[in-house]
Amino acid sequence: MEYLYAFLVGGAICVVGQLLLDFAKLTPAHVMSVFVVLGSILDGFNLYDNLIRFAGAGATVPITSFGHSLLHGAMQSAEEHGFIGIAMGIFELTSAGISSAILFSFLVALIFRAKG
Repeated sequence: MEYLYAFLVGGAICVVGQLLLDFAKLTPAHVMSVFVVLGSILDGFNLYDNLIRFAGAGATVPITSFGHSLLHGAMQSAEEHGFIGIAMGIFELTSAGISSAILFSFLVALIFRAKG
């Protein structure tokens, strides 16, 4: 059943994104920003952790999880280190993903030429 829940929740997030693209005429960058902020808001109200427990990868794979990770890390580190912990915690949980995105985009830029 957990595969079904992951599929349904992940699919519902994708449907919302597609509806925003089609009917609200938002750009993909706007939709991505909305989802990151939405994940942060849901984490601020302690709702996103419940969604992760329910849907597993259906909630951790979409971009909403990035917003959750940013805020979750900042709040957790702020409790330990105070105000300076906010800046430290934002990138603590997401540093591997950010670093790999930079590395792989650099490697792709070395291999392929841009059109234009």
